[in-house]
Amino acid sequence: MTPSAASRPSSARALRRRPQLSDDVAVHVRNLIMSGGVRPGDYIRLDETAAELGVSVTPVREALLTLRGEGLVELVPHRGYVVAPLSRDDVNDLFWLQGRIAEELAIRATTLVDDDALAELGAMNEQLRRAVELGDADRIEELEFGFHRILNRLAGARKLSWFLLNAARYTPVHFYSSDLDWGHEAVASHTRLLSALAARDTVAVATETRAHFEDGAKRLVRHLETVGIWD
Repeated sequence: MTPSAASRPSSARALRRRPQLSDDVAVHVRNLIMSGGVRPGDYIRLDETAAELGVSVTPVREALLTLRGEGLVELVPHRGYVVAPLSRDDVNDLFWLQGRIAEELAIRATTLVDDDALAELGAMNEQLRRAVELGDADRIEELEFGFHRILNRLAGARKLSWFLLNAARYTPVHFYSSDLDWGHEAVASHTRLLSALAARDTVAVATETRAHFEDGAKRLVRHLETVGIWD
């Protein structure tokens, strides 16, 4: 019998009680799939996943319908939901898309950033440095997201920011926040980006932003190769 998602260890946090609980379940399963916690061909059992997360079956079913629409799971008649194929190109494409949008937003922000924004970004990066040193995964995720949200808002491109936010859903954040080496590199990348922003150097800003996402893709592909999802 193929092991279910509920029988595998995962780094998911306890889900918060919210009206859109199915969204939380979708985030959990999406992260599980993208980080190799479940592999293509594995079944996601509704009852076992619900029991693991401490929720009813209904939000799990709703979440799997969402993920089916995203192409992450497939419905097998009379058997349930199975994890869809995921290739190296799929992973690289997701990060390429995020990187291209983020690069454009960062370039636009370069001409609009002021000293107050730079100070806020610098303070947030320092908080991220401390969170990495403490190994505080939740705080790392919050600060990493917050840093880029400030930068994206500076660009004043709401539609592009919306597309980036949706593309970023496929990034398994728990995988990165638990990687100490990635955490230190994120802080260093932010520091280089801040220097480029302060100098109003759009070329350096674009290069650093692109490199940040290329590094993320390489780390995830290497991890998925290590856990053997393509064996």
